[in-house]
Amino acid sequence: MLKIPWNYSKKEGSFFPCPGQQSPNKIVHWLFVGHYWVQLCFYCVFQAPAYHLILEGILILWIIRLLFSKTYKLQERSDLTEKVTESLLRNGSQNHLSLQYQRSTLPPTHKIVVNGNECINFASFNFLGLLDNEKVKNVALASLKKYGVGTCGPRGFYGTFDVHLELEDRIAKFMRTEEAIIYSYGFATIASAIPAYSKRGDLVFVDEAACFAIQKGLQASRSNIKYFKHNDMDDLERLLKEQEFEDQKNPRKARVTRRFLFVEGLYMNTGSICPLPELVKLKYKYKVRIFLEESLSFGVLGEHGRGVTEHFGVNIDDIDLISANMENALASIGGFCCGRSFVIDHQRLSGQGYCFSASLPPMLASAAIEALNIMEDDPDIFRKLSQKCQQIHLALHGISGLKVVGESFSPAFHLQLTRSRGSRENDVKLLQEIVDYCQNRGIALTQARYLDKEEKFLPSPRIIVNIFCIWYSASLSASQNFIVK
Repeated sequence: MLKIPWNYSKKEGSFFPCPGQQSPNKIVHWLFVGHYWVQLCFYCVFQAPAYHLILEGILILWIIRLLFSKTYKLQERSDLTEKVTESLLRNGSQNHLSLQYQRSTLPPTHKIVVNGNECINFASFNFLGLLDNEKVKNVALASLKKYGVGTCGPRGFYGTFDVHLELEDRIAKFMRTEEAIIYSYGFATIASAIPAYSKRGDLVFVDEAACFAIQKGLQASRSNIKYFKHNDMDDLERLLKEQEFEDQKNPRKARVTRRFLFVEGLYMNTGSICPLPELVKLKYKYKVRIFLEESLSFGVLGEHGRGVTEHFGVNIDDIDLISANMENALASIGGFCCGRSFVIDHQRLSGQGYCFSASLPPMLASAAIEALNIMEDDPDIFRKLSQKCQQIHLALHGISGLKVVGESFSPAFHLQLTRSRGSRENDVKLLQEIVDYCQNRGIALTQARYLDKEEKFLPSPRIIVNIFCIWYSASLSASQNFIVK
């Protein structure tokens, strides 16, 4: 049995003389203390289980290793050889289309001055023509004088102004949802919203024609991604059935795996519309959440410009999250997400573009509010835009060597070569010659730009044709006749 030294006080819990006892010599005192601890250690060693001793031994060895080893190793420097350096410079992207700037000197309204040439504008995404609207500019100017140029802080750090809250409230009411949240950069809106919800281990079904912003959001989420053929509901259902079969094999994993479906209202890469009613049916049949990106369809489709849900008459509550940028129809900057309150509130702490970027400049928020006012006061603007889209779409069908890709009511559709010239490089070169030819004769067009090595499914080369609702009839007729010729 373990012997306790005579001067150990159980009551006091320390090595001091018990009451009424005389303190011994200090040397004798510490000898008793040492003797006690040696006995205690031996007692613990021989009484402890073997696995406990092995674990402690491993931990002690690991601590010793950490104490005497370097935390990192310096990598040896490896300089590029002259041959490799020349190869990298020679194969660089100096000639990429995105680096060949077309300089504009006036606002891109129905006409635009490009490199000194005045052209009819088929290149900008200013669908409703609000970029140069006097009401919008006056409101933005008044906001600039009141609040200044920028915010210099994220929304959670003194970057929230009253106009931000007003804009979120107005968007939520316009879209008839419970709540909305705004971002200061359009691309970052959906790219931030996706990883805020979809995490590692979750399952995502996405259209092959999804835009680059969706692709970057999926990459950041690190989720398991399954692509289905563009607007092919049979292929999507095939993937959903396969996943349902896998879930039956492992029901425990299925219970904790979230499933998402990402689509666009009007696809940026094709100009085609998603079959939303069929997607909603599949949502309830296979229990997936639908995220709808409406950057092209918001402010364009529907009787009041509410997008593809209004176009098809689908209940907006059937969509879990709607996102869109404000850089097209609203002629501002940034983007928004809207939906149920508990869905939107989650982004206020998880949306990286919302939490870590400076908030939208107040003057741009004020401009977006005024643009919403115009859309609500004059819903006929959407009918006019649809008519002009169908007029141009029909006229361009007669161009020899080119085919029109996209919906007739879409304000952004594409012109593709009917036959390839043998390589992508040759196709891009020919289309650029067409763009330059039109520009020199007063028609501003542009080629679609892609990061060839970054796109998951690289679209074929194409010219984008954008439609404005503010074009004058004479200019419109002259333009379509010239393009057809």
